[in-house]
Amino acid sequence: MIVDRVDEREVVRLCAEALELPEDAVEAGALVRRLAAPPEGRVTVRLAELDADGAVAGVVLGSISDADPLLGHVELLAVRPDQKRKGIGRALLAAAERRLADLGAQRVRIGGNPPCYVWPGIDVRYTPAVCLAQAAGYERTDTAWNMTADLTRTSPAATADEERLDGAGVKVMRAGPGTPEWVRGIWGNGWAWEVAQSLGRDGAGCWVAVRDGEILGFAAYGANRPSWFGPMGTAPSAEGLGVGRVLLRRCLADQVADGHRTAQIGWAGPIAFYSKTVGARLERIFWIYTKQL
Repeated sequence: MIVDRVDEREVVRLCAEALELPEDAVEAGALVRRLAAPPEGRVTVRLAELDADGAVAGVVLGSISDADPLLGHVELLAVRPDQKRKGIGRALLAAAERRLADLGAQRVRIGGNPPCYVWPGIDVRYTPAVCLAQAAGYERTDTAWNMTADLTRTSPAATADEERLDGAGVKVMRAGPGTPEWVRGIWGNGWAWEVAQSLGRDGAGCWVAVRDGEILGFAAYGANRPSWFGPMGTAPSAEGLGVGRVLLRRCLADQVADGHRTAQIGWAGPIAFYSKTVGARLERIFWIYTKQL
């Protein structure tokens, strides 16, 4: 039986058991709490399949895109290990599609709904999820990737770069409450929301580079998941100063202090920059699937 009742604690327990990759299972609580607290106004779908004893056997979480009201997202689909191969995943996906269609969606994407997400799409190592998407009529429409920075091998220190910036009058400091609005003015609401989430929270943070009271760049981590770095951006007027290298390393140093041995650079863009700066490597590959309803 599929119901609307989804208890966060039950979902956390289920995900900790169902998520096969260690890096996901260990952050089960963080990723469920992230999806449970999306940007204000986001329309969400929360459905659970109950077993014969009334316990949660599977769960699906979805939402309507903040940017496109005709697009729905399936953000998390998990089935309890002892309940797999019973058609529960198929039933939950179909139920989510119907609910999203009732909310106005004309197509559904299995993938993250930025800026609040826990995966860009389906990690290709989750083979049963890929098979489910294909069997349900979804087509692969995009590919995303994460890069991994090995914090046990990469020194987060950037002493020379920081001294050079200091000589140019650029100071590196913790972000203040005005940083999200500055980010919004250049990169829009999505990154501004992520930066706001990184401020004042355990396991998250944000650094900025400032000259004469003007912010030149920012870098944040932990906004969606504690081990993930990003977003990061440099103002057009400050490109070429090396601000990004310093801010990146400041964030990684914080993650080392929080006990992380690796950092995931989520939905990574400039591959060469991260590879050269901290030796990051391409690792997690995500396929994004879409279906016309």
